[in-house]
Amino acid sequence: MHAATADLLAEVRAFRAAHPEIHYVDLICLDLPGHFYGKRYPVDALEQVAAGSLLKLPQNCILLGTQGGLYKIGDYCFNDGDPDAVRRLIPGTLKRVSWEKQPLGQMLITTDGTDAPVVFEPREVLARVLGRLAQRGIRPVVAFELEFYLFDAQLEHGMPRYPRDRLSDDPDDQPNMHIERLTRFSDVLHETVDVACEQGIDATVITAELGPGQFEINFGHCDDGLRAADWSAMFCRSTRGVALKHGYRASFMGKPYLHAPGSGMHVHVSLYDEGGRNLLALDSQRPLRHAVAGCLGLLPHCMPVFAPNHNAYRRYGSMVNAASRASWGFEDRDACIRIPESDAKNLRIEHRLASADANPYLVLAAILTGMEQGLDAGIEPIAPLNEDRGSGIGFPKDMLSAVAAMQDHAAVREGMGSEFVMVYCENKRNEELDFRNEISGREYRWYL
Repeated sequence: MHAATADLLAEVRAFRAAHPEIHYVDLICLDLPGHFYGKRYPVDALEQVAAGSLLKLPQNCILLGTQGGLYKIGDYCFNDGDPDAVRRLIPGTLKRVSWEKQPLGQMLITTDGTDAPVVFEPREVLARVLGRLAQRGIRPVVAFELEFYLFDAQLEHGMPRYPRDRLSDDPDDQPNMHIERLTRFSDVLHETVDVACEQGIDATVITAELGPGQFEINFGHCDDGLRAADWSAMFCRSTRGVALKHGYRASFMGKPYLHAPGSGMHVHVSLYDEGGRNLLALDSQRPLRHAVAGCLGLLPHCMPVFAPNHNAYRRYGSMVNAASRASWGFEDRDACIRIPESDAKNLRIEHRLASADANPYLVLAAILTGMEQGLDAGIEPIAPLNEDRGSGIGFPKDMLSAVAAMQDHAAVREGMGSEFVMVYCENKRNEELDFRNEISGREYRWYL
């Protein structure tokens, strides 16, 4: 038996022995918008898959829109016969789901590493970028940070409500960035972190953020970029489940309140060579500056990745949130790319632009592509905000403009794959047009 197959089979059998009450396992994978799709498998059938039986799901599941619909994209979806694509189990991700009422397990699946990977599957896009860097002897170390909101589980006329806590009946009594808010919501927050750790996620620091009911979670630095993105994806799923269990609704929506900060996905990235040297710190940090320049140059052409839906663009230029121009700076949280203070071994960039509901595989792939191209080009970046508060590069502020800037950009197509770029841009363009195809009550009030 192949060693990898033997290891997977041992993992499944150990799981069954440890959890005899679990009879079903969700096999899940991220689609383009960053939502999980998959199948619920009997655990004995899962053992057959681990032993080598084929696991197939429709290829076009990856192309689902935010609301689950399919759009005509090239020959996909409606002219291709809806073919199946082989998936494989991702070792180490079979875990117990503790937030459901009935005993359940879950495990990540992917097309990457199969004989015929789907080139536009998000995990495969990242795998290809990481593989290209590995061939050059470059090993990224990555840490994600995610901001999210808690709301009351029940919406009010379709609108979110502040979460009620056990110490106050006043929904406005939310001490911003105060340790007391962690105490008020300690039951749900502690279980959120505990469950994440049970999933194998290295969840570390949790912080009360500025918005009412807003929090941030930090993950440990990981030398496996795919696993770091896996952690981010799985955390979103488990957090939503734990929140509902406690009577709350957890959301990673980019800008749920106009008057409060939006939620971002911050990604820390450093690059090491095969000898363990931090490449960004060499030659008086010249590679760091080149990597920053590459990220800034590519950023305006990757906005559909960083801001994946109509709402996400509300963050940019807001008085209480993210920047309106691509910028960088040392220890400057106003910058899209921040350089945290650190020693040479831990020197890194912190990419702060992405919305919290962006697809983590694609965000990391875009960041690494920008860094790689910056190192190759060897150009200096624009002035940091520390030297010039007006420094910055414009980027699109709406989805249709963002898609136009991405779809034909040669460097993005080369770095992330031309077929992926075509498919992703068409998915986002169609979804935006679909979203706009409704007349709101406000439109009638203004123009009737």
